[in-house]
Amino acid sequence: MSGRPGFNEEETPLTRLATRRGRGGEPFLSAAEAMAGERIRADFTRAQMTPSIGQRWDAMPRAPRHGGSHDLSDTAIDAKRRVSEACTAIGPELSGLVLDVCCFLKGLETVERERQWPARSAKLLLKTGLAILARHYGFDREGQSREGRIRRWRAPKDAADEDGGRA
Repeated sequence: MSGRPGFNEEETPLTRLATRRGRGGEPFLSAAEAMAGERIRADFTRAQMTPSIGQRWDAMPRAPRHGGSHDLSDTAIDAKRRVSEACTAIGPELSGLVLDVCCFLKGLETVERERQWPARSAKLLLKTGLAILARHYGFDREGQSREGRIRRWRAPKDAADEDGGRA
């Protein structure tokens, strides 16, 4: 049993979709799509955007009011920026769905009922949103060439360095 509070990662809607197999035996979500969903959830959690469940005792009436970005660390601010950039990349049509399923851990049936969508429509729209998110994070290029990646940290040698500074 884990010592940290939260949720069982084996029972998230995204994990269930990633492990579910289609008719041909292939997983419903690709590895890149599942990784993209987990990454946005991790950033969402780091950004402290999850709703508070209990009462907050640090915000007593006589205590000085802080709130806003004063209470956030640089890590949380960066994570919030990454979530915002990811939502912009997904677009306004699908970002709410991706956030609901990946970050708020809502089931697909709940999302369809709340949005009054036809049955099993959220599943396909979520796959589309996660594919866009995987492309945004660069997970769809994992098996392709390494073009554009940093190969070494030093600057390339110029002609003066190659011959020892002799001209």
